[in-house]
Amino acid sequence: MSRLYLVATPIGNLEDLSYRAVRILKEVPLIAAEDTRTTRVLLNHYGIETELTPYHDHNKERAASQLLEHLQGADLALVSDAGTPAINDPGFYLVQAAVQAGHEVLPIPGPSAPIAALSASGLATDSFLYLGYLPRKKASRRDLLASTRDLPWTLVFLETPHRLVESLADLQASLGDRRIAVARELTKLHEEIYRGVVSAAHQHFQEKEPKGEITLVIEGKTGKEIWSDSRMLEAIREARGTSASSPSQVAKALAKKSGWPRSRIYDLMQALDDEN
Repeated sequence: MSRLYLVATPIGNLEDLSYRAVRILKEVPLIAAEDTRTTRVLLNHYGIETELTPYHDHNKERAASQLLEHLQGADLALVSDAGTPAINDPGFYLVQAAVQAGHEVLPIPGPSAPIAALSASGLATDSFLYLGYLPRKKASRRDLLASTRDLPWTLVFLETPHRLVESLADLQASLGDRRIAVARELTKLHEEIYRGVVSAAHQHFQEKEPKGEITLVIEGKTGKEIWSDSRMLEAIREARGTSASSPSQVAKALAKKSGWPRSRIYDLMQALDDEN
């Protein structure tokens, strides 16, 4: 029987399309795309003239039936707007249908925003839990976060710019002031990965309006409690009032106790000195 290829496409930088992906997209007679206009830009960049057909959340049942008929006699490639098909998009429905119909389903690996953010987060990558987009409603969002409070795994979520600040507040209320990486516009011109604790991330994005696609990577539960801002300020004042150690030495010592990054403690001490 024919093959369904799941072809991962760039999440921003067009250079991230693999050689194998280019070859497959040229060889198949048809590409099912979540947004044919977006995909056509990519295909034009690589000189790929393969026919496109729309496959998205609003037509997935009717389109899947037609695509299964196509698979009876020829191969098919599936792409999403960006990243890996079937991850947080309607491609999952087609994959299920193709598997049940006995077709071979083959992944063509490549870009994935959750994996890219996780790998660059600086947080544990040996075990993690990916839960897609955080719920839109505050109560549902807090309920979901509460259900993950005691899990030891790194947590990965997607979020939209206009809900980010509110979601960061809910993260702190539900999980405490854990370490977090906020990955924004990965591989694009204005790429940013903010690393710190949740309260600092909340303040940062209150002051700087977030834009673009966002992935959140949050530390799992550890045996160490991460200190609050007020506790850290008190500890800095106490340490500098009773110790002859250098700022760098104080920051290193407090980092071991507090769960804060040493660089952030040092920056906070510098800010306190500037105020004085």
